Amino acid sequence: MSNREAEYRLKLAEGFLEEARQDLQLGRWRSCVDNSQLAAENAAKATLALIGPVSRTHHPAVVLLDALKRGGFPQAAEAQVKKLAECAALLGPQVHSESDYGDEENWRTPWEIFDETKAKEALKLAEEAVRLTEQVMK
Repeated sequence: MSNREAEYRLKLAEGFLEEARQDLQLGRWRSCVDNSQLAAENAAKATLALIGPVSRTHHPAVVLLDALKRGGFPQAAEAQVKKLAECAALLGPQVHSESDYGDEENWRTPWEIFDETKAKEALKLAEEAVRLTEQVMK
């Protein structure tokens, strides 16, 4: 199960995932989270591309879950898609915003928000998202 847009999105996800791993090794926590978020987002979009055009959104988890409810994915892929949606939701728009702009309401920069623990958690979610997408695309 594959198509050109899905393959492109998966390559994006894998590239951001590799950068996130490098960021973790270099102690760049904010950057690790940012790249992890982009990896999970693009993994989710790769999976969505298997069933139709992909919209510009930083919250593909909602679209994935809606597609699941409508029966858009083969039954054999439903468990992976549901887990992928969970990963994408945990690394959704809030993380995207905080890793780029911080917490403007409380005057906290992204570098104050993200530490090693949060970076490792984000990377683990991104790795799972990419792995799940690779499984669905086989």
